[in-house]
Amino acid sequence: MKRRLLRNFLFTVLTCSLADISFGQQQVMFTQYMFNGLALNPAYAGSDETLNLTILAREQWLGFDGGPTNQMFSGHLPLGPQKKIGVGLTVEKEKIAVTEVMNFYASYAYKIPVKNGHLALGLQGGLTHHSQELTALTLPPGVVDPSFDENISSLLPNFGTGIYYSSKRFYAGFSIPMLIQNSFDNRDAVLVAKQARHYFLTSGYLIDLNPTLKLKPHILIKSVEGAPLNIDLNANLLIKELVWLGASFRNLNSLNALLEIQLNRQLRLGFAFDFINSELGNVSSGSGEIMLNYRVSKKVPERVLSPRYF
Repeated sequence: MKRRLLRNFLFTVLTCSLADISFGQQQVMFTQYMFNGLALNPAYAGSDETLNLTILAREQWLGFDGGPTNQMFSGHLPLGPQKKIGVGLTVEKEKIAVTEVMNFYASYAYKIPVKNGHLALGLQGGLTHHSQELTALTLPPGVVDPSFDENISSLLPNFGTGIYYSSKRFYAGFSIPMLIQNSFDNRDAVLVAKQARHYFLTSGYLIDLNPTLKLKPHILIKSVEGAPLNIDLNANLLIKELVWLGASFRNLNSLNALLEIQLNRQLRLGFAFDFINSELGNVSSGSGEIMLNYRVSKKVPERVLSPRYF
């Protein structure tokens, strides 16, 4: 127990020491981002032909006590007779030791027909609740620090924007999910944190290899002020419209494996595992994700949902 509390204490001190660079951990990067576009870009709202719901859970650094955990719910649908409007909602929770972040954001997108596809402009707005249960920490013997005498909590508004183009074979998007660089501090202004602005550029393409195999390569580029450029290269192979097998290379030094199973036209189950290629491998076996996606379909005989590739 003491070892766990000391580890949480050290983890929190490290987080606070980096707080002038970012707001706790950087915005969460889910390995299955290519199957949940709303998590990165509000312009993705309404891109499906029906109501689309996703639940996703991520456990980082498996086996490491106090490692980050994340859960997300997102849903979006098109509106209007021509389905030019899209609305969406995302609720996300992140916990690192005694630090917890909750995000509640609503999205709006407007689609403009262009040659061979649609161009969507999106906005999102909402609240971020950040809290640290500092009183739950056990300080080392002989250490007295008033900064840890009370818990801290902040409720911060924010908004973001994005642009998204999609066709039957290709998509590309650019987004800044949180434009305001909010900051907060505790009573004595000792612990200061800041929301870092993130920039996401994504793109993907669908290639028919033969009648039963399709290849879908992706790229994601993430830029954050004060942090190295993050590049994620991914390729997924679709087998008989039922199973996706994929692999990702993040900054060319991290290997991630993906498995998506299309249970039926409405329901898809996904798994991902990140293999650690650093000193963290000595204390953790890696990071895992599970995702469940449901597309609502009217119970009408002639109503058949078209396959979703992006």
